[in-house]
This record gives sequence, C-alpha cells and structure tokens, in this order.
Amino acid sequence: MTKRIDFQVDPSAYRHWRVDYDGPVANLYMDVDENGGLFDGYLLKLNSYDLGVDIELADIVQRMRFEHPEVKVVVMRSGKDKVFCAGANIRMLGGAAHSHKVNFCKFTNETRNTFEAAEDDSGQKYICAVKGSCAGGGYELALACNYIMLTDDSSSAVSLPEAPLLAVLPGTGGLTRVTDKRKVRRDRADVFCATEEGVRGKRAQEWRLVDEVIPNSKFDDTVVERAREFAAASKKPDVAEGIALTPLDRTFHDDGSVTYSTVEVAADRAARKVTITLKGPEEDAPADMAAFTAQGAQAYMLRLARELDDAILHLRLNEMELGLIVWQTQGDPEQYAAHEALLMANRDHWLANEVLQYWKRVLKRVDVTSRSMVALVEHGSCYTGLLAELLFASDRSYMMEDEFDGDNRPIATVTLTEANFGPVPMGNGLTRLETRFLGEPEAVEAARAAIGEPLEAEEAEEKGLVTMILDDIDWEDEIRVMLEERASFSPDALTGMEANLRFAGPETMETRIFGRLTAWQNWIFNRPNAVGPDGALQRYGTGVRGDYNMERV
Repeated sequence: MTKRIDFQVDPSAYRHWRVDYDGPVANLYMDVDENGGLFDGYLLKLNSYDLGVDIELADIVQRMRFEHPEVKVVVMRSGKDKVFCAGANIRMLGGAAHSHKVNFCKFTNETRNTFEAAEDDSGQKYICAVKGSCAGGGYELALACNYIMLTDDSSSAVSLPEAPLLAVLPGTGGLTRVTDKRKVRRDRADVFCATEEGVRGKRAQEWRLVDEVIPNSKFDDTVVERAREFAAASKKPDVAEGIALTPLDRTFHDDGSVTYSTVEVAADRAARKVTITLKGPEEDAPADMAAFTAQGAQAYMLRLARELDDAILHLRLNEMELGLIVWQTQGDPEQYAAHEALLMANRDHWLANEVLQYWKRVLKRVDVTSRSMVALVEHGSCYTGLLAELLFASDRSYMMEDEFDGDNRPIATVTLTEANFGPVPMGNGLTRLETRFLGEPEAVEAARAAIGEPLEAEEAEEKGLVTMILDDIDWEDEIRVMLEERASFSPDALTGMEANLRFAGPETMETRIFGRLTAWQNWIFNRPNAVGPDGALQRYGTGVRGDYNMERV
C-alpha cells in the first residue's frame, strides 16, 4: 500500500520552516532539511521543496491567521547562506507520477494564493527578503508576497529558468504574476523567462521584478526597518490573543473512508465514487462572539471548515480513482443558519472574519478539485447558506420532491442567506450564483428576494437552484443510472469538460493560474521533451541537454 499523505502537521514537528514572533512582525525562515523529502529517492538541496515542505508552509500561513492575529507583517527569508530557494525539487519532479505532479502544483498554487490574499483578507502583509539565488518556484514564493526586497550583490538574482533548463513552465503562477501582478512589459518578461541566470540588482527593480534593491551591507537593517514601517502603517486592529488550531478528530478506514466529527467520507472504490456528508450542528449557536471565541477550534463553523478542507485534500492525493464526489448534508437548517448568522452579523470581529475567509478558501478548493461533483438534496438535508454553496459548486444537483413513502425526515428544502451573495466569491470574482446565472442577472435578484425562505423542490427548481427534482417513483433509479454513467466516462475528458464549464464569466489572475497554466502544465508534464527518458527533467544535472522533438503542436 502506498504511503498516505497527511495534510495535518504539528508545529513541533516542522522540518523545513521556523518562525520567530516579535510583536506585530513574524520572521518566517525557509530552512529545508535536505534529508526530509516526503518520499525516498531525492535530496532537498539548495532549499528546494516538495509537497511536504509546502504542507508545512500552508499550516504556518493558516496558524498565522488564527493563532497569531497580532501579526501585521510576515517577513519570508532563507535560513541558508547564498541561496533563497531553488524551487521545486527537480529529482522529485522527474520521478513523481504525473498525477502527483499536477496535484502538487495545484496545492502549491492554493498555498501561494492564501498568503498573497492575507493582506486584503486578514491585514497580514507578506514581505519577501531575497538573499542569494531565487530561482523558479523560489521566485514564485516571492511573487506571491506583497513586497519583494532584493540584496544587491554578485550572487543574488531572481529567475524563472524552467523553459530553457527543464522544458516545463513555472508551476505556481510565476508567468501570470510577472505580467498581471508585477505588470512587467511583455518583451522584458520574454527575456527574463528565457534567461537561465535571471536578473539581478537595479535591473530587477527597473523591470518591476522586485520592489526594492538594497546594498548588501544595509540589507538586514533595511528589512527590519521596512517591516516596522509596514506594521506601523497597518490598519489591522490590534488583537491580543488568537485561538489554538487543535488536532482534528478523524479516523481513517481501510476502505478509503474517513470519519470526522462533522464530516463523513464514505468511499466506494468499486463504483469509483465517494459520498461526503456534512452534518449540521448538534448544539445551539453561541450567544455571541465571546462565547464563539471561547470554543476555539471546536466552534462548529470552524471545525466543519477544517474537516471539509482536510477531506478534500486527502481525496485529491490519496484516493485519485474516486472520481465522483456525491455531496450530502443532514441536520436542522434553522439551527445551522443561527451558527452562520452569528459570523455574518460580526464580520468586523477578527475571528468571525477569519472563519468566513477560511470558508471562502475551502469552497475555492472545492471549485478547482478535479472530480465530478453531484449534490443530492434529500429529505432531512441542511442546504442552507454556505452549505448551499455546494449545490452551486457542483456539476449537477438533484432534489427530492414531495414526501417519500416510509421516509419521515423533514421535507427537503434549500435556504439562501446573505452568505450566498458576496462573502465567498469564486476565483473569477463572482459569487457562485452570479456565475450560475451569468446570462440571467434577474435570476440572482429573484434568489436574493427569497433569502431566509425554506424553498421546497418545486420552488427551488423554479428559481434555478437545482438541476432536477424527482419524486418517490423516479428518485432511486434516476440517481443510480446517473451516477453509474458519470463514473464510466473518461476521467481525462471529464476533467477538461468540468474545468471549462465551472468558470464562466470574467478571467482573473487566479482563473488564469488554475485554468490556462494548469492546462498547459498538465499537457507539458506528459510530453517526452520534459519527462521522457531523454527529456530535460531526466537529464537535468548531467551536463547533457534534453533531446527534444522539435515539432510545434
């Protein structure tokens, strides 16, 4: 049995990062243990990284928001001399299965997006202090920061050398951030991305590849000074104390299923599907945010988000043949709505904001997960507010109509709340309802007018909130045939079809990274020029250039 990749880590067990906290400033050091690779067969030399390094980084970024809300500026720097980061480990990429490479790139993209958005979402500004070589994925780490500082010496440079050296592309948004975020001129970007040694010093600043270049003798002092300046200028409210993100309550089973306190993941490997059931709260909502904060990581809305996030990541990397996700919910819609309403009514409270921002990130992770998704609105379900977003994130949704013989559960309903109209947009900048009704903006307004109403099947269908409603006679057979058919299609064709259909509307830097970049990288990682026996990834470090098929396709 292959090793299960675990996305939950404890700070005491970090091997690749360390953090020093100094009031409103946190110093984050990348100091990769070269013997600490997630798998055997490669060394993480020169601060290169694999998925294990990035899992730790994602954990740090998450804990920074919840456990250290006092932090206003994070300074990312290297813990090694003469090298900032050499990027993704080449030996790992050369030896990894194609599916692992693609999922690795997706997770690293999500992690970069998370700390890039931290300034707008949480008031935490990330500075990257670059000393030494900052190449490939190392520069992509820097690009996702809000401000880049580069020391001016003979060895410090930024580069994206993937195309000339490895016959691949920067995998975590480098090309897109150079043009869309840094707004580097196209011809200069072309020179930069085709130059192995990269760009250093004043030219890097002139081309907008970095924000500031400092003489080496003044670099460390200037980084400290700049961090203090940014912290003093921050509008983030002072927060005395955060909450601890305690370990998740979960049990893994041999058949691929996972049991959490609020999420049930039921795997059916023979049918190539997995049913994920989200459970409504068993207790009343806290009276106020003081009571919510006192519950810490056990507060229902935060606990549910964390468990759902972990389940999605587990399925992505550990159960790749479970290609069909069936969403289900169960619980009291009114009781759930009260928990959500507490957060929505207190969005200016730091913890309420962080929980809602976390839900935004989790739902975005659902959006870009390469699985077919079907939502079933059964009697006794709890598709309300944020949980109803799963209906609009799914490729199809089916709802029970009227009473079913022998089923004494409460009648199936869908209830919209204010949370469906702005706080948790997709990567395209629109809500899922706006994306769903791209050609019918009046349908969004009609849905908004129904906020708070438990909509039964006929009303939900009339408002376009579900794909199809089925009665007692048709439900079982129609659902069975649909699920069997979906699971029988080519996963490659489905991945392409779903990714095209899910992101209607405007293109953003985020959709370009997950859409265009991921599609191209997916294709390139299958090409012999990169991964064949004589390809660039296999020959890297041998002194012999890859043997390329020179056809343009």
